[in-house]
Amino acid sequence: MIAPRITPLMMAAMQTPSAPQYRTISVYTKFDPVYVRESQGRFTRLRWFCVLLTQLVFFCTPWLQWNGRQAVLLDMAARKFYLFGLILYPHDLIYLALLLIVCAFGLFLVTTIAGRVWCGYGCPQSVYTLIMMWIENRTEGNRSHRMRLAREGWTTERLLRTGSKHALWLLFSALAGFTFTAWFVPASELISGLQQWHFSAGATTSMLLYGGLMYANAGLMRTQFCRYLCPYARFQGSMLDQDSLIISYDNQRGEPRAKPGADRPAGANSCIDCGLCVQVCPAGIDIRKGLQHDCTACAACIDACDHVMDKLDLPRGLISYSSARQMQSTKPEQTARKLRPRLLRPRVLVYSALMLLMCLSAGVLLAKRDSVRMHVQTDRMPAVREPAPGQFEQVYRLHLLNTREETGNYDLNIEDAPALTLNPHDGIRLAPAGGGLISVTVRNAVTLKPGHYRFRLTLRDKATQQTVASEQAMFRVPG
Repeated sequence: MIAPRITPLMMAAMQTPSAPQYRTISVYTKFDPVYVRESQGRFTRLRWFCVLLTQLVFFCTPWLQWNGRQAVLLDMAARKFYLFGLILYPHDLIYLALLLIVCAFGLFLVTTIAGRVWCGYGCPQSVYTLIMMWIENRTEGNRSHRMRLAREGWTTERLLRTGSKHALWLLFSALAGFTFTAWFVPASELISGLQQWHFSAGATTSMLLYGGLMYANAGLMRTQFCRYLCPYARFQGSMLDQDSLIISYDNQRGEPRAKPGADRPAGANSCIDCGLCVQVCPAGIDIRKGLQHDCTACAACIDACDHVMDKLDLPRGLISYSSARQMQSTKPEQTARKLRPRLLRPRVLVYSALMLLMCLSAGVLLAKRDSVRMHVQTDRMPAVREPAPGQFEQVYRLHLLNTREETGNYDLNIEDAPALTLNPHDGIRLAPAGGGLISVTVRNAVTLKPGHYRFRLTLRDKATQQTVASEQAMFRVPG
């Protein structure tokens, strides 16, 4: 009997199937530490000026006084926002909405004109990151020193330097958290709590949250926050056009690159491939590869490149704030550097007009803002009373709010209803920035037929007899 011939295909089918092979794919990009080199130059000085300006406003504003109180206080517990001489209440959220709209259009306008300069010079993340890096350079040393410490591992020197850095970071974060809380809780109350080492739950949460976020974001994450968490970096491209100023590398002038020296090729251009533009970048990107969403337009690379150009006796501007139209110009008689970006563009005009409209709207609303607010409600317990045959009276509850910081003395009167009278009273007195709930009784002076009668309650200033508040109400005569 002849045995059947077993083919390789049959052998493969007879074998026990092996377990499927899976390949692990990481969805996270490996983070390589960025050792940032300190930069020097005009844009760096401008950044530090913005840092000093913003921090002076942030740290000093809660300590300013106005009329015996804190000048700026967003008192959430009392539901009052003090802005120097202006007091806002929850009813004034329209002003907050207008302010946010103005800020949004302002950000769009600045981005359209000059790219992400807000990120590089005014954003709290960038401002505090610059402060944290300054502390790092003073404790751990310059870029080469920090790289050497990292290569050597956790030596005693590195432990001391890194420990002092984190201690200063935590101290600055705690100070910033305390100041941030002083915008919402009276600073005097916080000072008293600091002396007794006892804060309210809200104040403690605010200080820990803001200080912890600053330490984590500006100290540890830095530009990783801008790269992965900030939504502005994602949609900024939709606001740029051909005339928007962005950080640009001039390829026509810079390529091909070559190191300086006697063997430098004759056709080599200005870029000597020193890498300083990458070393000073907080995000560690190479601007010579084109605009990237990681770039915050801080212009540190411009300062570094200009410094190199000065040493080589070459004109500045290899890396500069330029528009796409400037960089794409190839006309020999009109080089890219001679072109100027157009400021009067449709986007710029639209954003400017919308900002102006919102500012005018806020100004008109503030000018027409009532000094006293009055809201009338009918007391339903009971709704209508009949103290005498044919005579009816109804009780109304007046919710009054004085929006000024002056004591108000007012008279309350009935208008548009000669048949109705108001019970006698000595007037209404409202404390500065205070309110109250007042009950008043309205009755008919003559016999009225069953039905509803409209009237108006008017509040007048006793001194000037000017009407400060007025609201309609309804008087009911039962059938």
